Parts: sequence; structure tokens; C-alpha cells
Amino acid sequence: MAQILVVDDSSTVRNEVGDFLKKNGLNVALAVDGRDGLAKLKADPSIKLVVCDVNMPNMDGLTMAEKVRGELGNSTVSIIMLTTENSPIMKERGKAAGIKGWIVKPFKGDAVLATFKKLAGA
Repeated sequence: MAQILVVDDSSTVRNEVGDFLKKNGLNVALAVDGRDGLAKLKADPSIKLVVCDVNMPNMDGLTMAEKVRGELGNSTVSIIMLTTENSPIMKERGKAAGIKGWIVKPFKGDAVLATFKKLAGA
């Protein structure tokens, strides 16, 4: 059972973030896009934190977040966007979908580790 779900279509970013979190004692699951992420959230209720890219094929991260809150009715999982996007319009859409944070790439694990652990209940 995972504490954190990392959703990114870039295998490099997905593995970098996942490996960093695993090295720091967290249980991590990986998903390749929003559709895959949504399926993994449905299958694993132990996930407490989602770290998600915005721009992905099949289903983008903001749509996934909206579906987590709407279709799944999950208001407890924390969602943080890790993206190159810095648009105020996208950030507003994220806020409306219950996004807890917005991190602009590149990923700097040491800067967010304590927050991630807290949100994941670790």
C-alpha cells in the first residue's frame, strides 16, 4: 500500500521523484498519466498524497484532480502539482479543484520532503 502516488508522463521525472521519496522512507506508487493515476487512487485507498504533473496525454493533472474530488468523492487525499506550468489561470483551476500546492519544476526534494512526509502521514 502506497502513501504517495507520483503521476507524470515523463519516466525521468516520475522515477527521480519516486526514487527520492523511497530513499527517504516513503511508500510510493507511480502512474504514467491522469487516467492511470485515477485508477491507482481507486485501487489503493491508503494513498494520502498525490504529486502530479499538469500536462500529460490521455488525462491531464488538473482534470484528474477534478475527477478525484468529483467522481471519486475523495476530499481527503492531498494533491500537489509538480509542473512547468506557472499560469495564474491554471493555478486558479487547481485551487478550485482542491490542489494543496503548486511546485514549478525542477523537483527539489530536500525543499519539500518535510511537507510531503506530513501530508502523507509519515
